[in-house]
Amino acid sequence: MSTNLSSPKVLLIENDPSVADLIQATLAAAVSGSFDVEWVRQLSDGITHLNNGGINAVLLELSLPDSQGIETFDKLFAAAPDIPILILGGYGNEALAKRAVEHGAYDYLMTLYINNYSLARALRNAIERRTIEDTLYTEKERAAVTLNSIGDAVLCTDISGNITYLNLIAEMMTGWRREEATGRPLAEVFRLLNSTTRQAVQDPLEMAVDQNKTVELTCIANCVLIRRDGFEFAIEDSAAPIHDRAGRTIGAVMVFHDVTATRAMSAEMTHSAYHDVLTNLPNRLLLNDRINQLIALASRQKRPIAVMFLDLDRFKHINDSLGHAVGDKLLQSVSKRLTAGVRGSDTVSRQGGDEFIILLAEIAHPEDATTCARKILRSLNACHNIGKQDLYIDASIGISIYPEDGGDADTLIQNADTAMYHAKKKGRNNLEFFKAEMNLKAVERQYLEGALRLAIERQEFLLHYQPKVDLDTGKIMGVEALLRWQQSDRGLLLPSQFVPIAEDCGLILEIDRWVLREACRQSREWSDTGLPTLRMAVNVSAVEFRHNGFVEGVRKIVWEAGLEPKYLELELTEGVLMEEAESTARVLQELKIMGVHLAVDDFGTGYSSLSYLRRFPIDELKIDQSFIQQITANTGDSTIVSAIISMGKSLKHLVIAEGIETREQMSYLQAQGCPQGQGYLFGRPLAADSFAHLLQKGTIEPIVH
Repeated sequence: MSTNLSSPKVLLIENDPSVADLIQATLAAAVSGSFDVEWVRQLSDGITHLNNGGINAVLLELSLPDSQGIETFDKLFAAAPDIPILILGGYGNEALAKRAVEHGAYDYLMTLYINNYSLARALRNAIERRTIEDTLYTEKERAAVTLNSIGDAVLCTDISGNITYLNLIAEMMTGWRREEATGRPLAEVFRLLNSTTRQAVQDPLEMAVDQNKTVELTCIANCVLIRRDGFEFAIEDSAAPIHDRAGRTIGAVMVFHDVTATRAMSAEMTHSAYHDVLTNLPNRLLLNDRINQLIALASRQKRPIAVMFLDLDRFKHINDSLGHAVGDKLLQSVSKRLTAGVRGSDTVSRQGGDEFIILLAEIAHPEDATTCARKILRSLNACHNIGKQDLYIDASIGISIYPEDGGDADTLIQNADTAMYHAKKKGRNNLEFFKAEMNLKAVERQYLEGALRLAIERQEFLLHYQPKVDLDTGKIMGVEALLRWQQSDRGLLLPSQFVPIAEDCGLILEIDRWVLREACRQSREWSDTGLPTLRMAVNVSAVEFRHNGFVEGVRKIVWEAGLEPKYLELELTEGVLMEEAESTARVLQELKIMGVHLAVDDFGTGYSSLSYLRRFPIDELKIDQSFIQQITANTGDSTIVSAIISMGKSLKHLVIAEGIETREQMSYLQAQGCPQGQGYLFGRPLAADSFAHLLQKGTIEPIVH
């Protein structure tokens, strides 16, 4: 079954604008694909939207201006019983949210723990489950119509239980022609057994005669008819007494039909409802049931169980570059290896997308899960032959252990998911056990992510400026713009404290463009007041550099600020430059034609190829501060710094040393002929007004050497 959920429409009924903004932004940035969100603040407006149609799922807050409590859900459920409803809950109303689930809600979500993984996954699971349920109902209806159209078998007996009539369908199902069967005992022609016990089932015609009423055997789910040649039919039947004109019972009639196909289809549908269509692995419904069963058993036996959350690394790149058909085959290959890597008592489940959960049913110690996880990682690392493609894939695994990390399925899965995220942050193709402090970090991250979404609107970002200094004269040669966040609750935050979160949740592009726009505006403002016009350096993230509209965005921002492009310098790390070297060269050339100055930031820490450095139109190399800090410590770093300076000169690149903090470092760099530097030795980064006073002087007192 294929379901198109590329852009599902979600109705958000939430009174709090900040929560609504968070949810809309989270769904817009979802890794698995965006959602079309319609937001209303009142229940009445929500019901109106539902009546208009087109809604795939609903996110509902139970406390609204025009309705409160469980009545809110009941009214909405009555208006749209066929649309999945997920409850939004907080610390104070979790019990109410659970009650709504008992009334028919699909699930509830705690707003504090919402992120672009969990929220999108919960919505897609609910929508997919609804689709499966609709399909099951439709297929069952179609099966019933098909089976009814072929007609029923009819069989009659006299009062003694001997056959008096068979129709054509009855002849086919019993294997007896009417002429042969007439006068024979029912038990000889109509052999009815319990398929499990192989014992004879009570004669339905005899029951109808004895009770003088219609009786049915539909309650016997495994009742089968043994045809004359031994072939078996699963049947349902209805028997009734036959009366003469005086009302006396003179025999019985039975109508029956073959339900073998119906039962097979029902079994298949039941399987489909609890298994993933693509991989045939258990889905989350079946997994939750198995986890809860194992928890009950493990609790009695006082032994642990392990839940492993596995996410494939960079699977989206394979889907985007090779197509979803190849991606689906790779998922099937992965599922086979996962199943082969565990015992028969374990469970491998696909949660959707490229996420899998492995339930280890019998482990003596938590360390056993480590052995299994490493075996799985090695198995996945081996080449996957998909058609004519040789594909390689890594995975990150998070592990939670019962009972230490949770006492129910949802908690164990959530904590394993959290641990997986930490494993991915450590470098991918890794595993990590859940630790309690991870939840604290998750809460902290969620708080900062929510605050980040409002930071631009509230104008909480600002730039500080650090001078680039001629090491011989102390003259200020340029300036670098450095991002800061004046967070309302925590004061001034440095980029390392929030930029990784902005990259993960999809906000970095908006922040990067604000930095570029503000830096260009400030440079022009200083120039307009008569201060020297110096080249303004701005850091560029990988996300911004790879964006389709990056070059045109730079052109527009520079033009709007009224700044000549030659006074703008863009700093990129080696990793960004080398990720897609061919396309990088084209983008850099466009920027160079525009007149923008280009620099390699943190040089020496990446994996630049000298041949590519010669091809790239680079103007400047910035030696990473980690080398500068060690040049006077009698390590090999001084040799590296000397080599970079020499290489820069040979390539005709300006070389700048970052992070100069001591006179000794300064002296070494001067001796090696490094022309420029920046760092705390010349002062810490300053706000715009303070830096303007520094520009008026034009120089920083040179270090005596």
